[in-house]
Amino acid sequence: MPSPSPSTSPPPPRLWRDRSFRRLWAGQTASQFGEHTAVVVLPLVAVVTLGAEAGQLGALRAASQAPMLLLSLLVGAWVDRWRTRTVMVAADAGRAVVLGAVAVAAFTGRLDLVSLAVAAVVVGTLSVFFDVAYQASAVRLVARDELVRANSALEGSRSAAQTGGPALGGVLVSLLSAPVAVASGAVFFAVSFLSVRGIRRAESVPRRAPGGSGVWSRVRDGWRFVVGDAALRAVCVASAAFQFAFSAATTVYLLFLPRDLSLSGAGVGLVLAAVGPGALVGSVLAARLPRRFGYGRVLVTAAVVGDGVWLCVPALHGSHAVTVPVLCGVGLVFGAGGQLVNVTVMAVRQTVTPDGMQARVAATVTCVGMGATPLGSLLGGLLAEVWGTRPALAVAAVGMLVSPVVMAVSPLGRLGRALPPGSGGSGGGQ
Repeated sequence: MPSPSPSTSPPPPRLWRDRSFRRLWAGQTASQFGEHTAVVVLPLVAVVTLGAEAGQLGALRAASQAPMLLLSLLVGAWVDRWRTRTVMVAADAGRAVVLGAVAVAAFTGRLDLVSLAVAAVVVGTLSVFFDVAYQASAVRLVARDELVRANSALEGSRSAAQTGGPALGGVLVSLLSAPVAVASGAVFFAVSFLSVRGIRRAESVPRRAPGGSGVWSRVRDGWRFVVGDAALRAVCVASAAFQFAFSAATTVYLLFLPRDLSLSGAGVGLVLAAVGPGALVGSVLAARLPRRFGYGRVLVTAAVVGDGVWLCVPALHGSHAVTVPVLCGVGLVFGAGGQLVNVTVMAVRQTVTPDGMQARVAATVTCVGMGATPLGSLLGGLLAEVWGTRPALAVAAVGMLVSPVVMAVSPLGRLGRALPPGSGGSGGGQ
């Protein structure tokens, strides 16, 4: 269903009167907090409880991140054939059980690094299933003209969890204990399980054709669909360019804050946390600005402003009274711009993608974009070592502006106040 023309008033806000969406949003919010709390808590358990060394800690983090890169495409092909509610409920139950087992093992002194690594891989794998499923679920549960509002709510929760989850995990480990912090993650997943399980609306699962194709064939179909659509190609290229440069910038940034600006741990945490409120602002704006000014204009402007604000960071000197407020401002602007881009791109992607390919397309875009992050991190560390942190940070910040350039010269930059006509239906479900 196309969006209303500029001359008509927007439809009334039906979204929050929809019980099924409220349950999806509440479950996704709890799940995201559990996931992002575990990202910090499990490594802290390794360090605080098991005395892990730097190499062991790096291996643990790599193990937890590997499923996203290795399994996203397969998960996308599978989820397109299943009910997303079933996938999310199973993922929540599995993660709650695994983290509960880790907490018990830690309390009883039976936890070791190998067991913790296995648990991290399982939690990471189930998180891939949940994250792909909730994106596909939004399309199956929400009317097309409400997708931007739905994505604003879901992406706002995800951004809040990305900031608040690690902070909460660190506080729990510091004030209570590592096993209690692990148990808190299990509680989040249990809450998500109960909420998602309460969704009663029947899903329109794409029908399988007689003698339907195998999983690898469906993965290839997903790739072909993305490559064959100019807007989706642009989303992939822009995402990969951004994630590569941002990963390099983040690596250098984490060196720059304590070494060059002499910020304490609390100061670093405050600066990093500023992205969260900015993202919440971006989520609110994303529900309004594209229909008023046009999707393409909002996308490119938000990316230029949000990414470009990083250019001022390498020039910072002086006392904490100056640098900390400026860095918090950078985080706010970056968070707002990034969230505007995320929500708008997701709405475009969901609209041009047939229902039967939603999960595969989401997984393909994630795989292409996030697949560039390890290389970006390696490059950032190398540049900082060879050139120093300020020049390296400046180069990485300039690199982040490649993404809005890609969007500006692609069909994304030419989008108007209405989303492109959707493919609709359950096509592409082979």
